[in-house]
Parts: sequence; C-alpha cells; structure tokens
Amino acid sequence: MKKVLGWVLLFLLVFWIGTSPGPAADVARSIGDGFAEIFTNIGTFFVDLARG
Repeated sequence: MKKVLGWVLLFLLVFWIGTSPGPAADVARSIGDGFAEIFTNIGTFFVDLARG
C-alpha cells in the first residue's frame, strides 16, 4: 500500500509540474531559498562560535 501511495504522489507531482510549471518553479525556488538560509545561518553560527 505504501509503495502504491508513493507512486501516486510522484505521478501527481509530475502532473502538477507539467500543467503548472510557473507555480511549481516558485515553490522549488522557495524551498531552495529556505535551505540556503538554513545553511548560511549554521555557517554563521559556527564562525561566531570559533571567534569566541
């Protein structure tokens, strides 16, 4: 059942990207920006920690 649900979700994701590429790109960009901000903040934390 889990495998079937995973395939259905993957199909729906591909279908959504194919039918609405603009909004899908916006979502992907937002997720990427979020990850970039997280890693930037982690880097800043460790730099500040090393400086004392």
